[in-house]
Amino acid sequence: MPLTVDGIFKQFGRFPALVGVSLEARDGEFLTLLGPSGSGKTTLLRVLAGLDKPDHGRVYLNGTDFLAQSARERRVGLVFQQYALFRHMTVAKNIAFGLDVRPRATRPSRAAIKARVDELLALARIDGLGGRYPAQLSGGQRQRVAVARALAVEPQLLLLDEPFGALDTKVRKELRAELRRIHDAAGVTTILVTHDQEEAMALADRVVLMNKGRIEQIGTPEELEREPASPFVFEFLGETNRAPCEVAGGVARFEGFSAPAMGADRRAGKGMGLFRPSDTFLDASPSAEGLPVRLVSISGRGAVRLIECQALSGHRFTAELPEHLAAAFEAGGRARLTARRAMVDLDHPVPDKAEAATVAPLRERA
Repeated sequence: MPLTVDGIFKQFGRFPALVGVSLEARDGEFLTLLGPSGSGKTTLLRVLAGLDKPDHGRVYLNGTDFLAQSARERRVGLVFQQYALFRHMTVAKNIAFGLDVRPRATRPSRAAIKARVDELLALARIDGLGGRYPAQLSGGQRQRVAVARALAVEPQLLLLDEPFGALDTKVRKELRAELRRIHDAAGVTTILVTHDQEEAMALADRVVLMNKGRIEQIGTPEELEREPASPFVFEFLGETNRAPCEVAGGVARFEGFSAPAMGADRRAGKGMGLFRPSDTFLDASPSAEGLPVRLVSISGRGAVRLIECQALSGHRFTAELPEHLAAAFEAGGRARLTARRAMVDLDHPVPDKAEAATVAPLRERA
């Protein structure tokens, strides 16, 4: 069912957790709320679940005033990081719980509940585990049970708050694919909260990137990577090289090279240029143009190598090159560095003191 969030504000004491948040989730869409700690993503999820009440704003689900309904009336499925399974109940009883506790007038028959449980056991690929208890399951299996239990009540909205946070990396990756498959099969509008950019980009139809209670950008994973709306979006979504530059006419001019500028609009002035290691190039030929750098280290296996560089100013950079191009370089050597494109931050032109303190100038040898 389509969800509309319109101008939500929420403050805890003097802390503004949500500042005019507005978004729409399409019917059956998988939407991810992504952002650092304190960005407001969990607060927004709790507002949707009925666990927190906003100070201002409106929420509609399929045209119905969602905020006017109690948490029970909203028919929301919730999945948390810590599973929250009943230890004294079997897997089947855990999944059936939301149906078993319904008032008698709306409670399905025992046969219907069993059929629904069996359906969800199969959907979550935990067939044969219905008779076990949570303590007899792995972390990944417990999270599958939690998702199945949330779906048992046929929710209007499925909300997941960092559901893979307690799992190891291998299991997390396996469950991502499973969660997406389950979502597609169930067809329920789903909102996932995560601070893991890889997780968000792998799962979502669209990503809502939040920062300090506000939405920085909404778009498909491809749109956020291709056209980041701000320096914050650019830096949050991947490793970033930073260097001072001056921008004018849509071109960022660094020491030794220039690159097309993103995010500068029609503004001009001095700022901080940001560019990806994958957009960073090295050339060791004597006639090459670019910023002079010394190659500090070369690492990586397979098709890609990461080359760490340092300029005379002390600024450090990482270049990501294909193996066949990286073979031309060696640690301790010198090269010229350029970038294919750069995001320009005109509001924060200099590194903070902590960053500057970690960069020691690399002196030329006599």
